[in-house]
Amino acid sequence: MNAHDTINDVLVYLFNEIWELEEQAIITEEFRDITNNDMHVLEAVGLSGNNMSAIAKKLNITVGSLTTAMNSLVKKHYVDRSRSEEDRRVVNINLTAKGRRAYDHHKDFHDQMTEAVIQHLSGPEVEVLAHALDNLSDFFRTYGNRQKTK
Repeated sequence: MNAHDTINDVLVYLFNEIWELEEQAIITEEFRDITNNDMHVLEAVGLSGNNMSAIAKKLNITVGSLTTAMNSLVKKHYVDRSRSEEDRRVVNINLTAKGRRAYDHHKDFHDQMTEAVIQHLSGPEVEVLAHALDNLSDFFRTYGNRQKTK
């Protein structure tokens, strides 16, 4: 297999494997009432909270799509929703205590995953990997925009 095919094979396998392993690791008994997608919504809300537009932008989805997820998370007591006092059109979202526990649980998984990857690498290898992953991330962040202009 050439380098191009190997990289493609590894990326496809890793994306699928990480998604499945992440779901197994983070959807525990305590958080069985939410999905992996919900965990990523909580991550986008963040510990200091955020407004719906900013959260939707982070997730690269519409506010309408986010509203559906938020309605479910409010009902399950992971987030609170409130209107801005300065601009009533702005809807602010904050994590509840339950949402903070889920957020921390999800963050712990990602911290463990990152540590598992870098613990076997030298300093220069970590830098090369970080640079390569940054380039890959840039590709995916701009891919959707390139497709829309075609």
